[in-house]
Amino acid sequence: MSPLKNASLMLGLMLSSGCFVAAGAQAFPAHVTDVQTQPDGPFLVDGAPTFPIGITGGPPTGAATPWGQNAMAYLASEGHVFQLWYCPRHTWGPEKEAELDALVQEADKEGLHIVISIDDLQHIKSGDTAHIAELKRVVEKYRDHPSIFFWKGADEPQWGKIPPQDLSTYYDTVHALDPHHPIWITQAPRGTVADWKPYSKYLDIGAVDIYPISYPPGTHSGIANKDLSVVGDYARRIREAVDFRKPTMMILQICWSGVAKPGKTLRFPTYADERYMTYQAIIDGARGLVYFGGNVKAGLNTRDAAYGWNWTFYHNVLKPVLDQLSPKGPLYPALIAPASKLKITSDGDKAMEYAVREAGEYIYILASRREGPTVQVSFSGLPQGIEDGEVLFESPRHVKVVDGKFTDWFAPHDVHVYRFRRPMHAK
Repeated sequence: MSPLKNASLMLGLMLSSGCFVAAGAQAFPAHVTDVQTQPDGPFLVDGAPTFPIGITGGPPTGAATPWGQNAMAYLASEGHVFQLWYCPRHTWGPEKEAELDALVQEADKEGLHIVISIDDLQHIKSGDTAHIAELKRVVEKYRDHPSIFFWKGADEPQWGKIPPQDLSTYYDTVHALDPHHPIWITQAPRGTVADWKPYSKYLDIGAVDIYPISYPPGTHSGIANKDLSVVGDYARRIREAVDFRKPTMMILQICWSGVAKPGKTLRFPTYADERYMTYQAIIDGARGLVYFGGNVKAGLNTRDAAYGWNWTFYHNVLKPVLDQLSPKGPLYPALIAPASKLKITSDGDKAMEYAVREAGEYIYILASRREGPTVQVSFSGLPQGIEDGEVLFESPRHVKVVDGKFTDWFAPHDVHVYRFRRPMHAK
């Protein structure tokens, strides 16, 4: 994302959105990347609606791709927006700070953004003056770098039995010093919506991590559903936990400990798995996506181990999926659009899920099918005058529309993305 060009214009946008801006706030320096949130809507990055895609963890600082390009520059050019930097508990100090400095400086140069996560500073008691002072110093040091994107709050706090109130010092301190970068918190796939709700007061972005690909299947899931569609179940749960008032993201699988620890069988998502999980998360309301585990050592083959990141999985599986979400691609306007108010209906069963978006001259329907039999499904309610729809990423497939209705086949875990050009006379 480019730095801000017009501070006065952006200040007006921030005030109108009501996000993190105190009364009397001044226009911010032109080099700060400003990130604002909207209730259950797209992120605004330097005022532009954005669908952020992140990785955790990313390639090592200064790493190259196997073909010799700077890894961070390559991922930025691919449409990735940020990577998470995590400092484990009881390790923050000069050595880790130097590591973070190098990463931030490279990101400033190469155009990728960084999310900072320092466990030692994320759940501080109100009377802990030493840690509060250190948190203030860290925020003041990094907040103005163009690469800073979010601040990461305590990871999986409900599962970790961290009282919600213990997150208040971090939340209040960061926002008092930095009105331009929201706080993201991820919950584990454990607990209930009611368990998560008290934490929502201390986050700006809610998320859940869920990694359903394993042997046996679904060992990461904390609910009865152990299949791929559990992604959508948790996507809806985190939206409910924030009362649909804050944007949410889903953390999806590359590799995780449940397949990478000794005694476990290494298993990765296939292209079809990853595509279904990605689109189901979007259909069920995610306004950003993060892919976890590219740096898990047990998942790296001999070539990738030398580069510190899973380039094999990226190119075989993840890249073909994310190419469909590219800011330069035909679907991106739908990803950053609000939910449509068109009354599109379907005769499909409960296994069918879909979302409708409108952007420019197009209407989009993103549809996926959970587990179940292969069926034909009809959608109705498109504006009069539409006779044809393109099935994106399945060229040359089109669907015929008659009286606002079309029909298509769906197998289990199928995803179809439809784009209809709105006639000039359609309402």
